[in-house]
Amino acid sequence: MGAALGSFINVLIYRLPLKKSIVYPPSHCGSCEKRIPFYLNIPIISYIVLGGKCKFCSAKIHWHHLLIEILTPLILIGLFLQYGLGVLFFKYAVLCLFMIPIFFIDAFHQIIPHVLSIPLIPLGLIFAYIPRTDVSLFSAAIGAGIIFVFLLFLAYAYRFARKQDGLGGGDIWLFTGVAAFFGLESLPFIVLISALLGILYFFIFIRDKEKGFAFGTFIAFTVVVWSLLGAEKILDFIPYL
Repeated sequence: MGAALGSFINVLIYRLPLKKSIVYPPSHCGSCEKRIPFYLNIPIISYIVLGGKCKFCSAKIHWHHLLIEILTPLILIGLFLQYGLGVLFFKYAVLCLFMIPIFFIDAFHQIIPHVLSIPLIPLGLIFAYIPRTDVSLFSAAIGAGIIFVFLLFLAYAYRFARKQDGLGGGDIWLFTGVAAFFGLESLPFIVLISALLGILYFFIFIRDKEKGFAFGTFIAFTVVVWSLLGAEKILDFIPYL
């Protein structure tokens, strides 16, 4: 199941930036556009058997297809070990399944599709409304509201001062959705860690102040790690640092 979800995530990563339907046409080669038969569309196995190439035109299949089909079930297993098969497992499974395509789409194209970021807000609030969850509805709603207003103000202030965009709308919606899942308590740490990772990457690999970079990848990475480690356990441990 996890590998199949990973295969679907690969469809999202390929089609959403191109604004193509994720339903039709069925799976096909991006080079020769020939339809991929079901027996050549088995997650993980097909990639290995075909040697990472299309059977019909021998075009290379990007390595991220195999990585995601392996990574997705591993993340789900990690969440199951952390939370068991309960509300929190499904909550953070949904969140991480959104984070994976966001990570790769932003890394490859420097965009975060609204169809992946905005739905996180109502989803986070719905999970917060469910009894025996780890974040109250109040904390989720206030956290989402505060981060949205703060980042929107920051984006406009930067644009006014530098005459260029510094923080994309996709990042703002993504952080707002993340806040709806984690609430006020975890939010400052997620923002801080994401920012530190982004700054570190910028100074090591980019260094050019005029060039942008995919900040959403660092948000998504931080969220997945935070989910796997368990927000409550991390917050309980932080005072001892």
